[in-house]
Amino acid sequence: MNINPVLVLAPIFLTTELLSLALCMVLASLRSSGLPGVRQWLLANVAVVVYLPLLGLRDIIPDALSIVLANGMLALSAACYYAGCAHFLGQPPRWKYLLAGAALQVLAVVYWRYGFNSLPLRVMAVSAYAAVVCTATAWLMLRHYTGRRNSVHYRLLTGLSCLFAMAQIVRSIYFGMMQPEPTHIMLASGWNVVLLCIGAAIMPALSMAAVLMLHEALQTEAEEAANRDFMTGALSRKHLFATGQQFILQAAATRRPLTLLLIDLDHFKIINDTYGHAAGDEVLRAFADMVGEHLRGRDVLGRLGGEEFAVLLPDASVASAQLVAERLRLRAQQHQVVSSFGTCHYSISIGVAGWLGGESFDQLCQRADQALYQAKNSGRNRVHTSQAELALLPQSA
Repeated sequence: MNINPVLVLAPIFLTTELLSLALCMVLASLRSSGLPGVRQWLLANVAVVVYLPLLGLRDIIPDALSIVLANGMLALSAACYYAGCAHFLGQPPRWKYLLAGAALQVLAVVYWRYGFNSLPLRVMAVSAYAAVVCTATAWLMLRHYTGRRNSVHYRLLTGLSCLFAMAQIVRSIYFGMMQPEPTHIMLASGWNVVLLCIGAAIMPALSMAAVLMLHEALQTEAEEAANRDFMTGALSRKHLFATGQQFILQAAATRRPLTLLLIDLDHFKIINDTYGHAAGDEVLRAFADMVGEHLRGRDVLGRLGGEEFAVLLPDASVASAQLVAERLRLRAQQHQVVSSFGTCHYSISIGVAGWLGGESFDQLCQRADQALYQAKNSGRNRVHTSQAELALLPQSA
């Protein structure tokens, strides 16, 4: 009794079709996010949605549709998926190579159906292209993924790409051993069913991993928006205090110094009144950019509110922090902010305080604020150090 492999695999194809439709809806809903790769991943799943019914109607509709067009849609799906990964990672999609490979696959399918009819050779051609694309996707992720390196989603997508590449290679070898032509019993064998199941799961599984990475990217953007001041890009007040407390714990554990600079733009109300609030915002952005250019990699700039900023300098003594503060003060004094409102000059006052063992970040801020208050009361455009550090300055130097 001949067993039709299509009937054996019908439940699997139906499940894959429903999963692909669901993923199409999910990816369509994510298009408004503006994240790269969504459109290409959506097209990859649309191609699978078209491919599966064509394949399932084998022997009912013409082979030009159930074999040639179906495998063409499958190749297009693989190409779109790789392109989506490339866009997501900010890399060129290399459409020229993807479409050339897909075209070669289609030509091979046409020849081994109408020129020399051979199912094993058709399967080998289709599996070879899928294996190449899956391998290229894994390599792309390993080389260019810049998100959280310990991300389970990144590991999942990379691992699945490698697994599916190996499965396609095994399937190609398996069908190569079926020459000249497999029987229905061979096609319905356990090995072939397993390999077909893995093949049917490729796009839904990879797409789920892609959706997880998209959600991770959205979560990262939301966290970044919550932790950053939207205008200047400096840390928000809340995140600055959380970071400051972490730095204090590190300083206590390593017995390394930690210094805080509190910075206030002098007479900022005059800038707003003279040039307008838009000009004031431009000055704040320019100031934050200028400070960022003078900080080390581990240093942190935060905005406390209005025209008041803070700079955390881990592993910096009070003496070295004073040098940083004076350098920033001189640079601000020379800084010209040129925009549509004209040219604006500004100056800053800075309070310096080094962390004393046992005190909280709030207490450190209070001492830096007192030093800033002294700088402003002494005429502004100057640097003042907390009295507690002045006595220790010779040892710090």
